[in-house]
Amino acid sequence: MISILGAGAFGTALAVALAAKGPVTLWGRRIDWQGENPRLPGVALPDAITVTDDLNAALKAGTILLALPAQKLGAFLDDHAARLDGKCQVSTAKGIDLQRLTGPSTLIARACPRATVAVLTGPSFAADIARGLPTALTLACAEASAAEALQQRLSAPVLRLYRTTDVQGAELGGALKNVVAIAAGTVIGAGLGDSARAAIITRGFAEMTRLAAHLGARPETLTGLSGLGDLTLTCTSDQSRNFRFGAALGAGRPFDTATTVEGAATARALVRLAARDGLDLPIAAMVARLAEGEVSVEKAMDHLLRRPLKEE
Repeated sequence: MISILGAGAFGTALAVALAAKGPVTLWGRRIDWQGENPRLPGVALPDAITVTDDLNAALKAGTILLALPAQKLGAFLDDHAARLDGKCQVSTAKGIDLQRLTGPSTLIARACPRATVAVLTGPSFAADIARGLPTALTLACAEASAAEALQQRLSAPVLRLYRTTDVQGAELGGALKNVVAIAAGTVIGAGLGDSARAAIITRGFAEMTRLAAHLGARPETLTGLSGLGDLTLTCTSDQSRNFRFGAALGAGRPFDTATTVEGAATARALVRLAARDGLDLPIAAMVARLAEGEVSVEKAMDHLLRRPLKEE
């Protein structure tokens, strides 16, 4: 049996997709809906899904998908590590923990040293998966045999999974693209045009690749689904919360504070990481300042455009 911890839009969408293969338990802290998750309107839940707020029941499964926000995962693991240890845990979070400056897989491995740790990431919107639209994702696990078994277990008619052992690279691709998506949204919201967006995406990808290599990832991983694929999707669609947040910043519009924007916290984490390791991450630094209201869009763009000229 598979359990998904986190009954948000993405966790629910995964449950819908995986229910085509067998029973799935979907856990959330507060389940005040029946039959349809209000975050996925129009999507009926298959009978194979058991929705519960009973964590003990959900933790009976041997395979646990952690569909929790990146900035909440650490605290959840602190509270429940003893019961999670020894299980196969698959993180779907896309971010870098602001306090610990690590990704979800490291958080899991530290809290649960006997666990099999994997990451499921790549270009995907919850609404697309829930409606049965085809989606390809990256499944990263350092243990090759475990990765193969998980690939079979988590593949579904609408989910095609490609596996890799480069957990760090896959995880960083999913986290860092959110920061670039905010920058791309800001460019569009400010009316600077698609050419400027293309420049931000390209230079953002270069920044992502440099940082990933510095942290021990394989650069080629960033050219796959979990890096370039996810970056392309997130920087070009209004379905992306990070892109919409950036567009609101660029246009000077308010943004719903109840909406999780992982890229804003990740940008702040990257500023701290850059200071620690002596890295130059100009786009991440500017996104962090924009998100905190420390600089105007005009000054941010002027700063980036006035950087020293150099070879590509």
